Amino acid sequence: MCGRTACSLGAENLRRACAYRDSGGRRRQPEWIRAERYRPSYNKGPQSSGPVLLSRRHLQQDADSSERVLMDMRWGLIPSWFKNDDPSKMQFNTSNCRSDTMLKKSSYKGALLKGKRCVVLADGFYEWQQQKSGGKQPYFIYFPQAKDAMAEEKEGDEEWRGWRLLTMAGIFDCWEPPAGGEMLYTYTIITVDASKDVSFIHHRQVRAGMPAILDGDEAIRKWLDFAEVPTQEAVKLIQPTENIVFHPVSTFVNNVRNNAPECITPIELGAKKEVKATPSSKTMLGWLKNSQEGSPQKKENDLPRWTSQFIHNPSPKKTSADVLQQWLRKEGEPAAKKHKA
Repeated sequence: MCGRTACSLGAENLRRACAYRDSGGRRRQPEWIRAERYRPSYNKGPQSSGPVLLSRRHLQQDADSSERVLMDMRWGLIPSWFKNDDPSKMQFNTSNCRSDTMLKKSSYKGALLKGKRCVVLADGFYEWQQQKSGGKQPYFIYFPQAKDAMAEEKEGDEEWRGWRLLTMAGIFDCWEPPAGGEMLYTYTIITVDASKDVSFIHHRQVRAGMPAILDGDEAIRKWLDFAEVPTQEAVKLIQPTENIVFHPVSTFVNNVRNNAPECITPIELGAKKEVKATPSSKTMLGWLKNSQEGSPQKKENDLPRWTSQFIHNPSPKKTSADVLQQWLRKEGEPAAKKHKA
């Protein structure tokens, strides 16, 4: 399943990171709908809100169905037919939707057959591995990053050269309170069987699952363009992917109230030490201040203290975790490689 994500880009950079080419081949950036509601976070859980991509035609009937918009929606789908006046009274969890039942369960079937397909955006997502000691070790899972990712953006650059966002297939719906009021947009993340590389994280007695990841703009186009791509064709895109990497992170992320760059910082398992405000924290916070407008800010003296495990050994080969550390460290290139059985 997918129960926690991170999406730390500010609203404008998120828009830039989602640039695409429309049906006419023109390069475009999706327009934000209610951008003021979006709040970046390193630690998003169900019932919080998060950014999704969808076709503009869902909001404007005469729009080109290939045109995309960005919208902040609540995580945890509320079906349009839900009759209670309080959406929090849903009696079952709809934060995830298993791919093998999404066309069977009434909570998802109606919305999916109406083309209410969306792409859920994130830096990556978290999974927890059960330990023999009884505890759980969290991992951060994300797309492999280009070596020049996170390089300083230059004014006038058209192409986004920052973090490549993870693009997860989702279903959304729109619920109207029985007594009237503002429409509530909510979504669920579709899950599939875990890929071989990630399955080791899950307990053997638990059915392994992971988000259905759409790898590449063509897959995103087909999933979003419900007018051109029918449901039965679109669901063929829902497959496990091997194109992901991951690294262990501190148990600091276990508490959903903790929202800081340290949630995604790579650690070295087995080497614990007490960590205070670090140069890596200051570097990340400085980057956020300059290029992530609207991101949560913390003063240096407000940085939390916790037991963490940081990587110290230099590596001659740059990995995606090293790219991440360009934000988090001024020196050194720690390595966090994919697990190999």
